[in-house]
Amino acid sequence: MALRTPSHARPASGQPPGAARRRIARTTPTRLRLLMIGLLLVSLAWGAVGAWAVSEHASAAQDVVSTSEPLSLSAQQMYRSLSDADVTATTAFLSGPYEPLAARQRYAADISQAAGDLSALKNAAPASSDPQLVASLSAVSTGLPVYTGDVAEAQTEYALGYLLTGGSFMQVASEQMHLTLLPAARTIYAQENAGLTAASARATGLPPIVVVLVLALLIAAVLYRAQRWLWRRTHRVVNYGLAGATALLLACTLWLVVAFAVARADLHQGAGHGSAPAETLAQAAIDTQQIRGDEVLNLISRSGDTTFVQDYAKVRGMLGPGPGTLLTGAIAASPSGAGAQSASAAASDVQPWYAVNDQIYKLDSQARYAAETSLVTGTGAGSSATGFGKVETDLSRAIAADQVIFHANATAGSSAFGGLEVAIIVAAVLMALGCVWGLSLRLAEYR
Repeated sequence: MALRTPSHARPASGQPPGAARRRIARTTPTRLRLLMIGLLLVSLAWGAVGAWAVSEHASAAQDVVSTSEPLSLSAQQMYRSLSDADVTATTAFLSGPYEPLAARQRYAADISQAAGDLSALKNAAPASSDPQLVASLSAVSTGLPVYTGDVAEAQTEYALGYLLTGGSFMQVASEQMHLTLLPAARTIYAQENAGLTAASARATGLPPIVVVLVLALLIAAVLYRAQRWLWRRTHRVVNYGLAGATALLLACTLWLVVAFAVARADLHQGAGHGSAPAETLAQAAIDTQQIRGDEVLNLISRSGDTTFVQDYAKVRGMLGPGPGTLLTGAIAASPSGAGAQSASAAASDVQPWYAVNDQIYKLDSQARYAAETSLVTGTGAGSSATGFGKVETDLSRAIAADQVIFHANATAGSSAFGGLEVAIIVAAVLMALGCVWGLSLRLAEYR
């Protein structure tokens, strides 16, 4: 007798086994389970991506405030200190064998400041830093003791009455400064400033935020379609689990957009009206020191070398004021306030100082060294030292004011992300739980 296959084990007539499995998969409970798993995974994925994006932006913004900006400032200060030390030492040398106490103290303070900034920069530079940065730091580290030794020897020789020997040592020291130390310091400053720019770009970059927003929009669309499908299937208007997940998603996304917009605006404001004009003013300060240093070196050498005059004319053209010059650009970029006022004062005070420099080089061409020395080293109202001091003070005040603006805005931008990373993680977990809870209630109705 032939055995018969039980009816429940046989597929419907003409229906392959695969079709039966697909029919089962299309049932509402199966769809609810798949929807639950999908929403659970995408909610957690959104939380992970969102937390990563916030962490990246917050870390970059904090790096701007706590690392990149201080290092850029240290590199800027080191360059200016080295340049000022050379100007101070050479000017004091011209004053006579007995160096004025104020000049000696200023020179010592400059060297101490440069050494401190160098130490901070070396400590912050990892072994894997750019080879050019490492080489420049090494050049300053090894060259600074050589320079100070030559200056000390020049002062000793001059005090003993050996004017020519002392002058030779001073020229060697100044060459060491201008050929080795200052170029290396400029490279360091350029590298650190590039690091500050890169950190600011990471903090305000759009790609990570765009990814989070696109993912949030996709999840919101899925949640909307899921709730609409449930309403049609179950005739219940609201699924509180999915509605709560949607509300959390929208709230955190709105928070993220607002925080990023605030941080981006603050950081752009700090860069455009703080670090950018401060950098321009720092270059203007370097140029004024170069003009002052050249006139002093020209007087020490008494060689009649026309390169000093040519260099003076070139630097003066870059310094300004005038269209496309450093001073005019800094005034335009600085916000109204102390920074703009001091930059404007520098643009005004530099004109009479130029007139004194013109007179100095005219006297030099006539070999009237006594009158030239008086204008270069004198402390009267019409001397180059006095004019240089006014311009330098104006620029220092303007730089300090712009740096305050940058630091305040960068700090505000860094604080804009406070608490958001944790909020996104918590919201993502609650979203996942809300989706599971809301769909579990519907699944329970089919048991």
